[in-house]
Amino acid sequence: MKRNILRVLFVLIAGLVVIIIASIIFIPFIAEQNFGSASPDLNFLDKFTYSINLLMIGNDLSSLNQTDGKEKTFVIEPGESINQISMHLELLGLIKNSRSFGLYLVWKGLDKTVQAGNFRLNPGMTSMEIANALQDATPEEVTFNILAGWRMEEIAASLPTSGLIISTEDFIKAVKNPVTSIDFLPSGASAEGFLFPGSYILTRDTSADKLVSVLIQNFSLYLSNDLRERYSLQGLNVYQAIILASIVEREAVVVDEQPIIASVFFNRLKKGMKLESDPTVQYAIGFDKKQGSWWKNPLTLDDLNFDSPFNTYIYDGLPPTPISNPNLSALQAVAYPALTSYYYFRARCDGSGLHAFAETFEQHIQNGCK
Repeated sequence: MKRNILRVLFVLIAGLVVIIIASIIFIPFIAEQNFGSASPDLNFLDKFTYSINLLMIGNDLSSLNQTDGKEKTFVIEPGESINQISMHLELLGLIKNSRSFGLYLVWKGLDKTVQAGNFRLNPGMTSMEIANALQDATPEEVTFNILAGWRMEEIAASLPTSGLIISTEDFIKAVKNPVTSIDFLPSGASAEGFLFPGSYILTRDTSADKLVSVLIQNFSLYLSNDLRERYSLQGLNVYQAIILASIVEREAVVVDEQPIIASVFFNRLKKGMKLESDPTVQYAIGFDKKQGSWWKNPLTLDDLNFDSPFNTYIYDGLPPTPISNPNLSALQAVAYPALTSYYYFRARCDGSGLHAFAETFEQHIQNGCK
């Protein structure tokens, strides 16, 4: 009798041990089937404990909280705990259960990689999707920089890495057909020359048309009545002044030389001489594949004979449109050119970026590098 009781007890204990072992192996397996692989940082006991808790209260993690909720901005401040973040999400109605959400973060190891920042979340996301979204604190706004002297294609080329969703093609199209109506832009003209350089804080979903409008409107802020009057005194309308300013911007390396360079071009125009500006030829030639640049340098004699209305070595007067997007200093240089008797300039031979100016062609030749 005693022997039978011991045998039964042994069988029960053995069965219990088998059940415990099976549970220890099987429960985490079921949890991983439902919630994905556990973090390798969890030890054996933690993995078992979290798997039990998730299976008990985690049914809501993969279900939608709402189907028609509006997108909300969710902010995680530096130093916020997982519990604080989870409670905040529940209060906003973005998740159903803060406790199961916190358990899931730890189970996946996502609790260690949640970032501080602003997030666009909506109740149409599952709790698991929100947990993964919190790993990438992508800002809602980006800073977009435009350098002085860039042409529209160079601005477009910077878009893919800017954080904006605008394609290069859409931007070029928007520049060529601006939706913003401004009095100084001739009918049918592109916005080239009026894409004002600087840093712009923009939302990621800014459209191409909106971006071009912002750049033009910013340009308008700097186009004061004083500048307009000065252009008129120089015998130029606003569009012609911007064309000349775009050339001055490309010619000058040092801002202080811009008024002097502007004076050279005014002197040449008054005397009926061609401008003979290399940047106008560079603009006409376009992208140089060998150099990987929109501004081929140096130019060859063949380049100087490139037949284009932009080539100021061949055609008199100003080119038909601006060749770059000038900064305020170049706009001011055209409004207030220096008073000089120079008709020529060329880069100095010392690599400084400065220019040697000359009154006569003979002096200009003498300024050449030996």
